[in-house]
Amino acid sequence: MTVGGGGTARDVERGFPHLAEVRGALRALYRGMSGDRVRSFSTSVLPVDVALDDAEELTGGVRRVAGVMIRHLGLPEAPVDVRFREMPEAAWVEPAAGGAYAVELNPRFDRHRRDIGAVLAHEMTHVLLHRSGLALADTAADEILTDTAAAYLGCGWLLLDAFRQSALTSQKLGYLTPEEYGYVLAKRALLHGEDPRVWFTSPQAYDAYGKGLRRAEHDAAQPPLAGAGWAARRRYGAQRGSARAGLPVPVGVGPYRFETGGGTPRVVFDCPVCTGRLRLPVQGPLRARCGVCRTVLECDT
Repeated sequence: MTVGGGGTARDVERGFPHLAEVRGALRALYRGMSGDRVRSFSTSVLPVDVALDDAEELTGGVRRVAGVMIRHLGLPEAPVDVRFREMPEAAWVEPAAGGAYAVELNPRFDRHRRDIGAVLAHEMTHVLLHRSGLALADTAADEILTDTAAAYLGCGWLLLDAFRQSALTSQKLGYLTPEEYGYVLAKRALLHGEDPRVWFTSPQAYDAYGKGLRRAEHDAAQPPLAGAGWAARRRYGAQRGSARAGLPVPVGVGPYRFETGGGTPRVVFDCPVCTGRLRLPVQGPLRARCGVCRTVLECDT
Protein backbone atom coordinates (compact mmCIF):
# COMPACT_ATOMS: atom_id res chain seq x y z
CA MET A 1 0.00 0.00 0.00
CA THR A 2 1.39 3.39 -0.94
CA VAL A 3 1.43 6.26 1.49
CA GLY A 4 1.55 9.88 0.51
CA GLY A 5 2.77 12.59 2.81
CA GLY A 6 5.38 15.26 3.01
CA GLY A 7 4.74 16.51 -0.51
CA THR A 8 3.01 19.57 -1.84
CA ALA A 9 -0.69 19.81 -2.56
CA ARG A 10 0.12 19.31 -6.25
CA ASP A 11 1.56 15.84 -5.54
CA VAL A 12 -1.86 14.21 -5.10
CA GLU A 13 -3.44 12.90 -8.30
CA ARG A 14 -7.04 14.08 -8.62
CA GLY A 15 -10.10 13.34 -10.69
CA PHE A 16 -11.10 9.99 -12.18
CA PRO A 17 -8.08 8.61 -14.09
CA HIS A 18 -8.77 5.02 -12.95
CA LEU A 19 -12.56 5.09 -13.34
CA ALA A 20 -12.68 2.22 -15.84
CA GLU A 21 -10.54 0.08 -13.54
CA VAL A 22 -12.67 1.00 -10.52
CA ARG A 23 -15.86 0.05 -12.35
CA GLY A 24 -14.22 -3.21 -13.40
CA ALA A 25 -13.24 -3.85 -9.77
CA LEU A 26 -16.85 -3.39 -8.64
CA ARG A 27 -17.98 -5.86 -11.27
CA ALA A 28 -15.30 -8.36 -10.23
CA LEU A 29 -16.30 -8.00 -6.58
CA TYR A 30 -19.92 -8.89 -7.31
CA ARG A 31 -18.99 -11.74 -9.61
CA GLY A 32 -16.40 -13.16 -7.23
CA MET A 33 -18.38 -12.86 -4.00
CA SER A 34 -22.04 -12.99 -5.19
CA GLY A 35 -24.57 -10.20 -4.94
CA ASP A 36 -26.05 -11.51 -1.68
CA ARG A 37 -22.69 -11.60 0.07
CA VAL A 38 -21.69 -8.13 -1.09
CA ARG A 39 -25.06 -6.74 0.03
CA SER A 40 -24.59 -8.34 3.45
CA PHE A 41 -22.02 -5.64 4.26
CA SER A 42 -24.85 -3.21 4.91
CA THR A 43 -23.27 -1.39 7.86
CA SER A 44 -19.95 0.43 8.00
CA VAL A 45 -17.17 0.41 10.54
CA LEU A 46 -17.86 3.22 13.00
CA PRO A 47 -15.28 5.86 13.98
CA VAL A 48 -15.54 5.05 17.68
CA ASP A 49 -14.52 1.45 17.04
CA VAL A 50 -11.29 2.30 15.20
CA ALA A 51 -10.16 5.42 17.06
CA LEU A 52 -6.67 5.07 18.53
CA ASP A 53 -5.36 7.99 20.56
CA ASP A 54 -2.04 8.68 22.29
CA ALA A 55 -3.30 7.36 25.62
CA GLU A 56 -3.75 3.80 24.32
CA GLU A 57 -0.81 1.40 24.27
CA LEU A 58 0.18 1.25 20.60
CA THR A 59 0.61 -2.48 20.00
CA GLY A 60 -2.56 -3.34 21.87
CA GLY A 61 -4.42 -0.61 20.00
CA VAL A 62 -3.31 -1.96 16.62
CA ARG A 63 -4.37 -5.43 17.69
CA ARG A 64 -7.79 -4.11 18.76
CA VAL A 65 -8.40 -2.19 15.50
CA ALA A 66 -7.25 -5.18 13.43
CA GLY A 67 -9.81 -7.26 15.29
CA VAL A 68 -12.53 -4.76 14.33
CA MET A 69 -11.60 -5.20 10.66
CA ILE A 70 -11.44 -8.99 10.96
CA ARG A 71 -14.96 -9.15 12.40
CA HIS A 72 -16.37 -6.58 9.97
CA LEU A 73 -15.05 -8.44 6.95
CA GLY A 74 -16.15 -11.82 8.27
CA LEU A 75 -12.63 -13.23 8.44
CA PRO A 76 -11.81 -16.12 10.80
CA GLU A 77 -11.13 -15.00 14.34
CA ALA A 78 -7.47 -15.53 15.23
CA PRO A 79 -4.73 -13.89 17.31
CA VAL A 80 -3.06 -10.81 15.80
CA ASP A 81 0.72 -10.52 16.07
CA VAL A 82 1.93 -6.93 15.67
CA ARG A 83 5.39 -5.60 14.99
CA PHE A 84 6.87 -2.42 13.56
CA ARG A 85 9.65 -2.23 10.98
CA GLU A 86 11.03 0.25 8.48
CA MET A 87 9.73 -0.60 5.01
CA PRO A 88 8.58 1.17 1.84
CA GLU A 89 4.99 0.07 2.41
CA ALA A 90 2.65 1.49 5.01
CA ALA A 91 1.75 -1.97 6.33
CA TRP A 92 1.74 -5.66 5.58
CA VAL A 93 -0.60 -8.41 6.74
CA GLU A 94 -0.25 -12.14 6.10
CA PRO A 95 -1.19 -15.41 7.79
CA ALA A 96 1.24 -16.50 10.48
CA ALA A 97 1.99 -19.77 12.22
CA GLY A 98 -0.95 -21.30 14.07
CA GLY A 99 -3.54 -19.39 12.04
CA ALA A 100 -2.66 -15.99 13.48
CA TYR A 101 -2.50 -12.76 11.49
CA ALA A 102 0.95 -11.19 11.25
CA VAL A 103 0.56 -7.41 11.07
CA GLU A 104 3.58 -5.27 10.27
CA LEU A 105 3.33 -1.49 10.37
CA ASN A 106 5.70 1.27 9.34
CA PRO A 107 6.92 2.98 12.56
CA ARG A 108 5.68 6.34 11.23
CA PHE A 109 2.19 5.38 12.37
CA ASP A 110 3.22 5.85 15.97
CA ARG A 111 2.99 9.55 15.06
CA HIS A 112 -0.09 9.16 12.83
CA ARG A 113 -2.37 6.96 14.88
CA ARG A 114 -5.55 8.36 13.37
CA ASP A 115 -4.63 6.64 10.09
CA ILE A 116 -3.99 3.15 11.46
CA GLY A 117 -7.61 2.15 10.89
CA ALA A 118 -7.37 3.16 7.23
CA VAL A 119 -4.18 1.17 6.71
CA LEU A 120 -5.63 -1.93 8.36
CA ALA A 121 -8.86 -1.61 6.35
CA HIS A 122 -6.82 -1.90 3.16
CA GLU A 123 -4.61 -4.73 4.39
CA MET A 124 -7.39 -6.85 5.88
CA THR A 125 -9.40 -6.44 2.68
CA HIS A 126 -6.37 -7.90 0.88
CA VAL A 127 -6.76 -10.97 3.09
CA LEU A 128 -10.49 -11.21 2.36
CA LEU A 129 -9.99 -10.97 -1.40
CA HIS A 130 -7.22 -13.57 -1.34
CA ARG A 131 -9.45 -15.97 0.58
CA SER A 132 -12.25 -15.29 -1.93
CA GLY A 133 -10.00 -16.07 -4.89
CA LEU A 134 -10.04 -12.46 -6.08
CA ALA A 135 -6.35 -11.61 -5.85
CA LEU A 136 -4.94 -10.35 -9.17
CA ALA A 137 -1.47 -11.02 -10.54
CA ASP A 138 -0.98 -7.44 -11.75
CA THR A 139 0.04 -5.39 -8.70
CA ALA A 140 -1.57 -2.11 -9.75
CA ALA A 141 -4.86 -3.79 -10.68
CA ASP A 142 -4.85 -5.78 -7.44
CA GLU A 143 -4.35 -2.64 -5.35
CA ILE A 144 -7.16 -0.82 -7.16
CA LEU A 145 -9.41 -3.83 -6.56
CA THR A 146 -8.46 -3.82 -2.88
CA ASP A 147 -9.11 -0.10 -2.37
CA THR A 148 -12.41 -0.39 -4.23
CA ALA A 149 -13.50 -3.41 -2.22
CA ALA A 150 -12.54 -1.82 1.11
CA ALA A 151 -14.55 1.30 0.31
CA TYR A 152 -17.54 -0.62 -1.02
CA LEU A 153 -17.66 -3.13 1.85
CA GLY A 154 -17.87 -0.51 4.58
CA CYS A 155 -14.39 -0.01 6.02
CA GLY A 156 -12.65 1.99 3.32
CA TRP A 157 -14.26 5.34 4.08
CA LEU A 158 -11.26 5.64 6.41
CA LEU A 159 -8.98 5.68 3.38
CA LEU A 160 -10.71 8.77 1.99
CA ASP A 161 -10.75 10.44 5.41
CA ALA A 162 -6.97 10.00 5.56
CA PHE A 163 -6.67 12.43 2.62
CA ARG A 164 -5.57 15.78 4.02
CA GLN A 165 -4.07 18.86 2.41
CA SER A 166 -2.75 22.21 3.48
CA ALA A 167 -1.01 24.97 1.55
CA LEU A 168 2.33 23.22 2.19
CA THR A 169 1.78 19.47 2.52
CA SER A 170 -0.53 16.67 1.53
CA GLN A 171 -1.25 13.08 2.53
CA LYS A 172 -3.19 10.34 0.77
CA LEU A 173 -3.39 6.62 1.44
CA GLY A 174 -3.99 3.97 -1.18
CA TYR A 175 -4.08 3.85 -4.95
CA LEU A 176 -7.36 5.57 -5.85
CA THR A 177 -7.69 9.31 -6.15
CA PRO A 178 -9.83 11.06 -3.50
CA GLU A 179 -12.63 11.52 -6.04
CA GLU A 180 -12.52 7.83 -6.98
CA TYR A 181 -12.84 6.87 -3.32
CA GLY A 182 -15.78 9.26 -3.19
CA TYR A 183 -17.32 7.58 -6.23
CA VAL A 184 -17.12 4.08 -4.71
CA LEU A 185 -18.41 5.30 -1.34
CA ALA A 186 -21.29 7.04 -3.12
CA LYS A 187 -22.13 3.84 -4.99
CA ARG A 188 -22.27 2.12 -1.62
CA ALA A 189 -24.32 4.93 -0.09
CA LEU A 190 -26.91 4.77 -2.88
CA LEU A 191 -27.21 1.02 -2.34
CA HIS A 192 -27.50 1.03 1.45
CA GLY A 193 -28.92 4.48 2.16
CA GLU A 194 -26.05 5.72 4.30
CA ASP A 195 -24.11 9.00 4.27
CA PRO A 196 -20.43 8.61 5.20
CA ARG A 197 -19.89 12.38 5.35
CA VAL A 198 -21.01 12.38 8.98
CA TRP A 199 -17.83 10.42 9.83
CA PHE A 200 -15.28 12.53 7.94
CA THR A 201 -12.78 14.62 9.87
CA SER A 202 -11.02 15.86 6.71
CA PRO A 203 -12.63 18.80 4.83
CA GLN A 204 -10.85 17.63 1.68
CA ALA A 205 -12.46 14.19 2.02
CA TYR A 206 -15.88 15.81 2.26
CA ASP A 207 -15.30 17.74 -0.95
CA ALA A 208 -13.94 14.71 -2.83
CA TYR A 209 -16.93 12.63 -1.74
CA GLY A 210 -19.28 15.26 -3.14
CA LYS A 211 -17.60 15.02 -6.56
CA GLY A 212 -17.75 11.24 -6.47
CA LEU A 213 -21.41 11.36 -5.45
CA ARG A 214 -22.31 13.51 -8.44
CA ARG A 215 -20.59 11.00 -10.73
CA ALA A 216 -22.40 8.06 -9.11
CA GLU A 217 -25.76 9.84 -9.30
CA HIS A 218 -25.09 10.51 -12.98
CA ASP A 219 -24.69 6.73 -13.52
CA ALA A 220 -28.08 6.13 -11.90
CA ALA A 221 -29.88 8.73 -14.03
CA GLN A 222 -29.00 7.64 -17.57
CA PRO A 223 -31.20 5.97 -20.20
CA PRO A 224 -32.58 3.44 -20.58
CA LEU A 225 -33.20 3.66 -16.81
CA ALA A 226 -36.67 5.05 -16.17
CA GLY A 227 -35.30 7.67 -13.78
CA ALA A 228 -33.16 9.38 -16.42
CA GLY A 229 -33.45 13.12 -16.85
CA TRP A 230 -35.64 14.76 -19.47
CA ALA A 231 -32.86 15.86 -21.82
CA ALA A 232 -31.18 12.44 -21.74
CA ARG A 233 -34.52 10.70 -22.32
CA ARG A 234 -35.27 12.94 -25.30
CA ARG A 235 -31.89 12.18 -26.88
CA TYR A 236 -32.35 8.48 -26.20
CA GLY A 237 -35.81 8.56 -27.78
CA ALA A 238 -34.44 9.96 -31.01
CA GLN A 239 -31.73 7.30 -31.15
CA ARG A 240 -34.24 4.58 -30.32
CA GLY A 241 -36.35 5.69 -33.26
CA SER A 242 -33.37 5.30 -35.56
CA ALA A 243 -32.63 1.86 -34.14
CA ARG A 244 -36.21 0.71 -34.67
CA ALA A 245 -36.07 1.96 -38.26
CA GLY A 246 -32.91 -0.03 -38.84
CA LEU A 247 -30.82 3.10 -39.28
CA PRO A 248 -27.26 3.40 -37.89
CA VAL A 249 -27.02 5.00 -34.44
CA PRO A 250 -23.82 6.94 -33.61
CA VAL A 251 -21.68 5.31 -30.93
CA GLY A 252 -20.56 7.38 -27.94
CA VAL A 253 -23.58 9.68 -27.68
CA GLY A 254 -24.68 8.04 -24.42
CA PRO A 255 -23.64 5.32 -21.95
CA TYR A 256 -25.40 2.70 -24.06
CA ARG A 257 -25.42 1.29 -27.57
CA PHE A 258 -28.02 -0.29 -29.82
CA GLU A 259 -27.84 -3.65 -31.59
CA THR A 260 -30.05 -3.66 -34.65
CA GLY A 261 -29.08 -6.82 -36.47
CA GLY A 262 -31.97 -9.27 -36.90
CA GLY A 263 -35.31 -9.02 -35.14
CA THR A 264 -36.13 -6.67 -32.29
CA PRO A 265 -33.42 -4.05 -31.64
CA ARG A 266 -31.68 -4.30 -28.28
CA VAL A 267 -30.03 -1.73 -26.06
CA VAL A 268 -26.83 -2.59 -24.21
CA PHE A 269 -25.82 -0.65 -21.07
CA ASP A 270 -24.12 -1.04 -17.68
CA CYS A 271 -25.95 -1.75 -14.43
CA PRO A 272 -25.77 1.38 -12.25
CA VAL A 273 -25.07 -0.76 -9.17
CA CYS A 274 -22.36 -3.26 -10.17
CA THR A 275 -21.52 -2.07 -13.73
CA GLY A 276 -22.43 -5.50 -15.12
CA ARG A 277 -23.59 -5.48 -18.75
CA LEU A 278 -27.31 -5.68 -19.55
CA ARG A 279 -28.82 -6.33 -22.98
CA LEU A 280 -32.56 -5.62 -23.24
CA PRO A 281 -35.13 -5.55 -26.06
CA VAL A 282 -36.20 -2.08 -27.18
CA GLN A 283 -39.87 -2.33 -26.23
CA GLY A 284 -40.72 0.45 -23.77
CA PRO A 285 -41.20 0.26 -19.97
CA LEU A 286 -40.00 -2.94 -18.32
CA ARG A 287 -38.32 -4.29 -15.20
CA ALA A 288 -34.98 -6.05 -15.61
CA ARG A 289 -32.86 -8.01 -13.15
CA CYS A 290 -29.10 -7.63 -13.44
CA GLY A 291 -27.48 -11.03 -13.90
CA VAL A 292 -24.44 -10.05 -11.84
CA CYS A 293 -25.75 -8.28 -8.72
CA ARG A 294 -29.44 -9.32 -9.04
CA THR A 295 -30.66 -5.73 -8.74
CA VAL A 296 -34.11 -5.12 -10.24
CA LEU A 297 -34.02 -2.03 -12.46
CA GLU A 298 -36.92 0.06 -13.70
CA CYS A 299 -36.20 0.76 -17.36
CA ASP A 300 -37.84 2.39 -20.33
CA THR A 301 -36.06 0.92 -23.32
